[in-house]
Amino acid sequence: MVTTSGQSTVADATKAYLSGLNDMQKVAVLNTEGPSIVIAGAGSGKTKVLTSRIAHVLQENKVAPDQILALTFTNKAAAEMRQRIELVIGEKAKFIWLGTFHSVFVKLLRREAAHLGYPAHFSIYDSDDSKSLIKQIIKELGLDDKVYKPGVVLGRISHAKGRLITPQVYATDPTYQTEDARMRMPRFSEIFLRYSNHAQKAGAMDFDDLLLHTHTLLHTNDELRAKYQQKFRYLFIDEFQDTNLVQYGIVKKLAEQHQNICVVGDDAQSIYAFRGADIQNILHFTRDYPNHQMVKLEQNYRSTQHIVHAANSIISHNEAQLKKKVWTENTAGESIDIVRAMSDLEESRLVVDSLLEQKLSNQLLYKDFSILYRTNNQSRNFEEALRKRNVPYRIVGGFSFYQRKEVKDLLAYFRFVVNHNDAEAFKKIINMPKRGIGPITIDKIFAVAAEKGWSLWETIGSHLDSFLSGSTALAVSRFATFIKNVALRLDMEKENAYTIATTIAQESGLLKELYEDKTVEGLARHAHIQELLNSIKAFIDNPENSDPSLGNFLQEIALITNGDQDNPDKDTVTLMTIHSSKGLEFKYVYLTGMEEELFPSPMMIGSKMDLEEERRLFYVAVTRAKLKLTLSYALSRYRFGKLTSTRPSRFLNEIALDCVNSPPLQAQIASNPKTSSSAYRSKATPKSTIKKGGDVLEGPPVKTSSRHYAHLPHGSASCSDLTTLQVDNEVLHTHFGKGKVVELVEAAGVRKAVVLFHNIGEKTLLLNYARLQILTKKPV
Repeated sequence: MVTTSGQSTVADATKAYLSGLNDMQKVAVLNTEGPSIVIAGAGSGKTKVLTSRIAHVLQENKVAPDQILALTFTNKAAAEMRQRIELVIGEKAKFIWLGTFHSVFVKLLRREAAHLGYPAHFSIYDSDDSKSLIKQIIKELGLDDKVYKPGVVLGRISHAKGRLITPQVYATDPTYQTEDARMRMPRFSEIFLRYSNHAQKAGAMDFDDLLLHTHTLLHTNDELRAKYQQKFRYLFIDEFQDTNLVQYGIVKKLAEQHQNICVVGDDAQSIYAFRGADIQNILHFTRDYPNHQMVKLEQNYRSTQHIVHAANSIISHNEAQLKKKVWTENTAGESIDIVRAMSDLEESRLVVDSLLEQKLSNQLLYKDFSILYRTNNQSRNFEEALRKRNVPYRIVGGFSFYQRKEVKDLLAYFRFVVNHNDAEAFKKIINMPKRGIGPITIDKIFAVAAEKGWSLWETIGSHLDSFLSGSTALAVSRFATFIKNVALRLDMEKENAYTIATTIAQESGLLKELYEDKTVEGLARHAHIQELLNSIKAFIDNPENSDPSLGNFLQEIALITNGDQDNPDKDTVTLMTIHSSKGLEFKYVYLTGMEEELFPSPMMIGSKMDLEEERRLFYVAVTRAKLKLTLSYALSRYRFGKLTSTRPSRFLNEIALDCVNSPPLQAQIASNPKTSSSAYRSKATPKSTIKKGGDVLEGPPVKTSSRHYAHLPHGSASCSDLTTLQVDNEVLHTHFGKGKVVELVEAAGVRKAVVLFHNIGEKTLLLNYARLQILTKKPV
């Protein structure tokens, strides 16, 4: 192993692609032989280094462009790399095997598909094609599609392929059979096998197959493996921390002969485990290649010293990492602000007020600002606050909250309850969820209404029997009765808009359908519906609303959603999730919702590994800021229609004190999270303390104003005494719902519980943070 220390051995500094590189970057570019890992800290210029290294190999090592394999994760990144290389070497750059993993290996598979029993022009299934095939197989096997949900089945198949598990291996492994039984899908392996066979007979591969079959070819066909090992003399992998088991298995095999493999990445920015990324690939690269060279790019060109120092202090809390110390020659800049709001609604107002103040004071553009959040449904309050101040914005990596399909579907129900002749709303909801009412029936309803001169409501409410019969007529009649009954309750003003809206969401079947979809997308859509209901509750609770009716709420929403279409060239504030922000940068960043059970996500505190990924996500968010970072949290937030007390995120305590803008010293974090939590909830606020180094310092009492800058405690008390927890106890989790304890583990003083939740399967939880309530005890 060779680890560089900053001494460059540049032989010819006149090369154009070397201009502007620092010493460490030049080392990474010029030492091209053998395995190499470039640890590229945030804002350290990794793309320039990677493209310069490829250019150097082409110019100095006299290799043909098609002997270079360069892999990345997005088409945008691949296009940028190719463009930069073309500036150095010209048109021959187009012969480099450069692109995303999928695009590059499709090219290889087209040439070698016959070895797998596929035609050269095999089809590629997208997720809709795959789900359609799975639905067909579920029907063939006579299974219940409410148990074997196509989206869930496809997700499990994808997960298995990402771990190199074929249908044959899956079917013979008792561990997987046990897991399937717990998930109430004992015949999953049959579906997996049929899915694979059907796809091959159809001459089709899904996206996972493109990598899995490439891996299979290289590991089972000696002749082909030798052919491509000889062909690719130099391999370059960008964003290496995002690779999964299959991807790394492919590049390791291709690099065996020449050993000229260069991986570039940052373990501190590994945030895609939910997509199958395995941080162990980058952490163990040095073990896999003992004779590697490691280059650390630690100079940050993006952010101020305060932001860089804060990011370093945050990531230092992770144990699983490749140590580095990012630094910058940029100015110290402004300290980080931490804004406390009394509610999520106030948080959005304070953020927008601050944004406008900064814009005016510093003569900035709207596009200099970004508002980041952990989950998509958090955008709603910020969208409304920006609209009220006439601030243009765009949503990146997702739809505007009110443009999401599931939100528009429920709003259409509201519209039709308020106005029974809203034809567009009717067309959207009449078969949503599915009621067996197809487009032919819908067309007939409108045709009869036009012919007879009846209104839409008269047609389906009074005259239905004159032109429809059988099960279709019954389905339409039941729909009309449901709308009529809800509208009657609304007209009689017995119940408020929130109660009516919740009734519609539940009794229409929309909420149930989304709740039963346990895929990542399904859970997100369910959360969006809950957030819409939260917005109605906030609307009726607002004393400034003289008319808190459902009709007036719809009018407000119509004004919000009537905006211009998004144009990326316009001067707009950018709203996005933290995951979507990776690779981007903004002068001013507002990171919002810094609360326990939001960030870190409650789904990411069950193990140290998950929590460390969540901390890396925090690190990514912080390092998006160039000049100014503001963090915000609320002391209360609407959840399931109720204003719920919240606690500041534990991550706020991990920021170095000297990075924060005048932090009043607050309550010391106790080692026992119950103590910390109870201290935080106490109405009496003693003098605050915080441990700094080996000393305990006293500070002033906690301020009670709606906005202040603070270093804050966290904690998560259990809902019941978990010291008595036993195997077979029925428990309730605030996020995962009900489940049964199947195993208890204790190691190094840390207690964990393996819980089989009824709706989502098995989860391993740290009991200090689990927030479990024991429902039933094991009989004595």
